[in-house]
Amino acid sequence: MSTGGTSTGSTSTGSTARGGVEDHVEIQQLLARYAVTITRGDIDGLLGVFTPDGTYSAFGDTYRLDEFPELVEAAPKGLFLTGTAAVEIDGDTATGTQPLCFVDHSTHEMRIGYYNDTYARTGDGWRLRTRAMTFIRRSGAHDSGRPHAHRRAGA
Repeated sequence: MSTGGTSTGSTSTGSTARGGVEDHVEIQQLLARYAVTITRGDIDGLLGVFTPDGTYSAFGDTYRLDEFPELVEAAPKGLFLTGTAAVEIDGDTATGTQPLCFVDHSTHEMRIGYYNDTYARTGDGWRLRTRAMTFIRRSGAHDSGRPHAHRRAGA
């Protein structure tokens, strides 16, 4: 069925080459690497999915990449189950939202929520620039979480 416009993989500028299926697949694989590396405790792999200026926001704060090793060490361990992200590509940048279910390895308790992301096309391919966690509470509230066990130097 023709819509008379650009293909469904096009960006807001109408370019299918820059925002097509290949870009979406690459971003989905990037997000899969995030989930697998953090589940395995692979800090180097986790850092590799971000741009050098990348950040992660949760627990009422925003963390730079140099803070990730300590942040991940302080976090509960378990399985990060992520769903397919809804991604909007605009040239060399993109935004997306990805659902998450985290299962604690020792208790099998779950935390659910979603990530709000920004992405950038780099010389090494698509990378996360920002990732912000929103938790969904039993009450139905959506929030960035309680303060984390990780405390910044000087805090």
